[in-house]
Amino acid sequence: MMEAQQQSLQSTLAGVTILVVEDEAIVSLLLEDMLFDMGSTEVLLASDVESAFGILAARRPDIAVLDVNLAGVFAYPIAERLAAVSVPFVFATGYGRFGIESPWVARPVIQKP
Repeated sequence: MMEAQQQSLQSTLAGVTILVVEDEAIVSLLLEDMLFDMGSTEVLLASDVESAFGILAARRPDIAVLDVNLAGVFAYPIAERLAAVSVPFVFATGYGRFGIESPWVARPVIQKP
C-alpha cells in the first residue's frame, strides 16, 4: 500500500520544472525536496526578484511557487512576468489570503506556518 502511495505521489509532478522563489533558505530547500519527491524533474531556486528574473530570462518553468514577501520586497513583479507568459503559479505566505494585494487575490495561496 505504501509503495502505491509513493508511486502516486511521484507521478503527481512527473517531468515538471518548477520555479521556487523563497528568501528563507531552509524553506526553499524543504520545498525543493518535497517537489522532487513528488516527481519534479527540475526545481529552479531564486531568493529574490532579481534572481527570479535572471532565471526567467533563460528558462520557462512549467509552474512556480512565489513567497509573497522576499525580505521586504514583494514578489508581484515576478507574478506579472509569469502571468504575461501564461505560467501558472501559487503564492506562499504566512499572511494567508489577507496578505495578497487585490489584483492577485483570485490566485491560489498556500498558507505557510
